[in-house]
Amino acid sequence: MLEEFKLFINGQWTQTGETLDVIDKYTQKPFAKVYKAGEKDVDRAISSAETAYKKHQLTPYKRYQLLKKVSELLIQNKEDLAQTITKEAGKPLKQARTEIERGAQTFEVAAEEAKRISGEGIPVEAAPGSENRMAFTIKVPVGVVGAISPFNFPLNLVAHKVAPAIAAGNAVVLKPASATPLTAIKLAKLFQEAGLPDGLFNVVVGSGSTVGNQMMEDSRIQLYTFTGSAKIGLKLKQTTGLKKLILELGNNSPVIVDKEADVEQAANNIAQKGFAFAGQVCISVQRVYVHEAVKDEFQKQLLQAIKELKVGDPNDPETDVGPMIDEQEARRAEDWVKEAVDNGAELLLGGNRQGPVFQPTVVTNVKNDMRVVCEEIFAPVISLLDYQDLDECIDQVNQSPYGLQGGIFTKNLDTAFYAARKVQVGGFMINDSSQYRVDLMPYGGVKDSGSGKEGPKYSIAEMTEERLVVLNLKD
Repeated sequence: MLEEFKLFINGQWTQTGETLDVIDKYTQKPFAKVYKAGEKDVDRAISSAETAYKKHQLTPYKRYQLLKKVSELLIQNKEDLAQTITKEAGKPLKQARTEIERGAQTFEVAAEEAKRISGEGIPVEAAPGSENRMAFTIKVPVGVVGAISPFNFPLNLVAHKVAPAIAAGNAVVLKPASATPLTAIKLAKLFQEAGLPDGLFNVVVGSGSTVGNQMMEDSRIQLYTFTGSAKIGLKLKQTTGLKKLILELGNNSPVIVDKEADVEQAANNIAQKGFAFAGQVCISVQRVYVHEAVKDEFQKQLLQAIKELKVGDPNDPETDVGPMIDEQEARRAEDWVKEAVDNGAELLLGGNRQGPVFQPTVVTNVKNDMRVVCEEIFAPVISLLDYQDLDECIDQVNQSPYGLQGGIFTKNLDTAFYAARKVQVGGFMINDSSQYRVDLMPYGGVKDSGSGKEGPKYSIAEMTEERLVVLNLKD
């Protein structure tokens, strides 16, 4: 018998007429099932959120208390949640444990930010004829937030949507990824335990083509926060019209290894960051541009560092690289690498697949129009490209339609700051890979990588409206 998980609508655990199996991503066998939301269930969730938003105007301090309690409960339930993530996402256990810790920090930061939401004074009295007036702005919640989260961080990317929304005073309808719905449902249980009023947080499960589309088209949702592909992000923008959006979309992160880099530091960092969660991270290292003066040494050290990674069962606490989200995605990665090799690329390491497990892979002699370079591979694959001139390298980097995060390794500060100004990304790391992120920083991209920022302080700014208040005073 598979364990059953119900939807969370208006504070009630809801059963429907249809379920979907949740697959253990390593064994490829179902281990649980979750009820799927139908059209009426989604409508009820949005109605509940709208009603709760109007009914429960929580004070900033109450929001702080609730979110802080959820943060504490996450740590108390860390092992159960980590094991859930490992099963439903295939994320190595040690990385899943880190995700719970990060999720707890995200809720804690959002809790603190709930007490800091403020407007500003506006000197309207400086305008002729307004000498007797005073003005200021206040921040008010947008209302109902529609959150659509991906599979790769089943807790922390949910946290980055839900925690700031609640901190800002909104109600939320969450659609987690169908491949990884259980962590979000368990989070709803923690919200319930923390005492969140019914209806302020709802979880509905189903495909993007049904549940997601219905949410997109519902006029009662005032803001959408979405992490996923650029294609779906564009559709969301076209469908929702003038609604507010926070879009965290695709990427193919570039990292530059300069001739003045600490080669050992760069190689070890990229080996660790390029293959975490089998490369299924929006800011995973994908394109590495290495100055020809250090290419041979860097390549040698990189391959050695990658060979030391442990690949296999994500339940083993020593595993570094586990399975991809499904075998179809692993086959796609395998096909892209084979296509590159057939067209002249050189396979330096990996390229092998065992079911959903794709070995850490490095290719070189690649061309800019190969899919392993110009598209988002979202797999444990790194492409090495050499360069001579930094400006020409940056031009190649910027040819990508994406621009989420990038980085450079160099001991030369002039080179570092020059690249930071020129590389077209939302975040640029110096002597670190593109995958650096802490949860309080502003996180978001440019071009096809999206718009708006995550990080509780920055999401709260997106999830509130600025309202001007003007007082006409007597003489």
